[in-house]
Parts: sequence; C-alpha cells; structure tokens
Amino acid sequence: MPEPMRLACPKDQLPQELVELQRQIDQLPRSLVDRLGPLADKVCYFTRLQGRLIRIAQEAVEQLQLDMKYLLFDLDVTRRERDALREEMEGL
Repeated sequence: MPEPMRLACPKDQLPQELVELQRQIDQLPRSLVDRLGPLADKVCYFTRLQGRLIRIAQEAVEQLQLDMKYLLFDLDVTRRERDALREEMEGL
C-alpha cells in the first residue's frame, strides 16, 4: 500500500501538542493513520492559517495606531494654526 500523502507542516510553526499528536498518529496501525492523518493535517493547516491571520490583524492594528498618531498630530497643528490666524485677525 502506498504511503499516505501528508501535508508538509513545519514543526517549528506548530504548538508542541500538535507535533506530539502527529507523532502519535504516525505510530498507529496503517488503517488508523489513513483515517486520522488527514484530520490531523487539517488541524495543522488551520492552526497555521490562524497564526497568519492573527499576525495580519496585529499588523493592521499597529498601522491603525500609527495612522491615529499622525491624524492627532495633524489635528493639533491645524488647531494651533487656526488659533494663531484667529488672533492675527482679531489684532487687525
């Protein structure tokens, strides 16, 4: 019987529990490996996907925070310019 096709899951990107689960599944009889292996591979895939999505969300939040700092700076400068112009106009 040919070896079942397993997804390549870099072990350094997975929780230790999933690495251990894959190791335990690989030691089971072939009929169980054929049934459980693909399920473990799906869990592995979705765990990696979740990690990527979390990193993307973190980067988006960091970018939003930076954008807010720039906007607040621009608002402060605009208010100071408005106040200075108002004082200048009142002086005339």
